[in-house]
Amino acid sequence: MSIMVKIITQDFNQAVPRVDDKMFVGTVKGQTLVADADAPSQRVNAISFFDGARNRWHRHTTEQVLVVTHGEGIIADDSGERAIKPGDVVLVQPNERHWHGAAPGEDMTHLAILLPGKMTVDDDQS
Repeated sequence: MSIMVKIITQDFNQAVPRVDDKMFVGTVKGQTLVADADAPSQRVNAISFFDGARNRWHRHTTEQVLVVTHGEGIIADDSGERAIKPGDVVLVQPNERHWHGAAPGEDMTHLAILLPGKMTVDDDQS
């Protein structure tokens, strides 16, 4: 009989630097919690943004769910910026241009839950 339930523990020691200059501004680390091999229908990553770090404007072809687990952050779309904190769950609709990260001078960690699809980083990084 195969095991149908798997418990995955977030471990900050397993987080690796995310150094993609096209995607991130500042110091960012991430840990893949659920990969394609575990669940081909979704991905779950724990992403930590340090000292105001954030990602660049981007969009996904599928919904993205962010669950804030630590610190103070910002979610921004074309309508403006909004503060996010632990316990907040953010739903980003497909093709919605947005960015997210830590508030200035703060750290923030969230779980990012994605369905299979494509992500595009916008050339306009204003």
